[in-house]
Amino acid sequence: MDVLSARPTRRSLLSGAAGAVSLIAAPSILRAQTKELVVGGAAGHKPWVEQVVVPAFEKKYNCKVLFEGTRSLVNLEKMQKNKGKQYMSVVQMDDPVMILAVKEDLLDPLTPGKAPNLSQLVPGSSHMEGMWANYLQPWLGVAYSKGAMKTPPSSWADLFEAKYKGRIIIPSLQNTEGLPVLFAAGMLAGGTLEAIQKDTDAGFKKLVSLKPNLLTIYTQQPQAYNLLEQGEAYMIGPAMSSYALERKAAGAPIDLVAPKEGVFAMPSGIAVIKGAPQAELAFAYVNELLGAELQEKLAGPTFSLATNKAVPRPAGLGADVTIHQIDWANVAAQRNDWIKRWDREMAI
Repeated sequence: MDVLSARPTRRSLLSGAAGAVSLIAAPSILRAQTKELVVGGAAGHKPWVEQVVVPAFEKKYNCKVLFEGTRSLVNLEKMQKNKGKQYMSVVQMDDPVMILAVKEDLLDPLTPGKAPNLSQLVPGSSHMEGMWANYLQPWLGVAYSKGAMKTPPSSWADLFEAKYKGRIIIPSLQNTEGLPVLFAAGMLAGGTLEAIQKDTDAGFKKLVSLKPNLLTIYTQQPQAYNLLEQGEAYMIGPAMSSYALERKAAGAPIDLVAPKEGVFAMPSGIAVIKGAPQAELAFAYVNELLGAELQEKLAGPTFSLATNKAVPRPAGLGADVTIHQIDWANVAAQRNDWIKRWDREMAI
């Protein structure tokens, strides 16, 4: 039950007061005494936010945290609609949507003074001069059917082998996790990640050669993983650790591997909204999620990489595995053109 909904007794209201206080005024007095922080995030994050983050934060800061779970674009719409009169203080959103929020002047920059743990993050975790930071990074590798493949894949090139004709699934470029399939293809064609993100022509040409191997291109993960778990599909690539490893943990006969060329880090961003109520508390919330203590508790259950340097990599990602960071500002600038070309050349 929300503590604000409880009706206090007359005795409790009068205790310690300089004079009599009317019962009618009690709810507003109680509200004024209760610090309340509203956080907007992904609906899928709600279980671990409310089970791990909220209890620890409320106890430490003597406050109430309300988590509104929805999609990143919905949170952006809320921020746009309430510009100048925000009721949310913090947002946890995908990096491409964070970029849109920056363009509309909706975020309050993070600094080491306001969030000291910002200085403890691995390179590439803070973006656009501290407008937001990544607190966790699900990683993308290749998921495979353990029943259909006795030898796990070891390279992004395995997706292209002729013996897997009609057995491969890839995400659509409209999905955030689909973007690195274009970059992986470009790397296989001989380019560096930095170069192929700016010029994707070689990546597209390589992807066209994958078409005979494709069983389907998905926009919804559950259907794709059903095919993988049934053994009809042999591999999904790129595959998100936070989804594939959760399915594995639930008993699905699949696994996720890190290809020898490296894996791609996906964004889980956090930011303070410009004009946020309880701004000091908002920066404290961000700082806690950037800290090693909470990240160590969250990295395992969310099957993600921590961004705090003090937290070790999860099982399956040794020190020799390269973790590729994506230039999300470049993605935002070029993605519409990439999708148009994808629609023309990758239809199956």
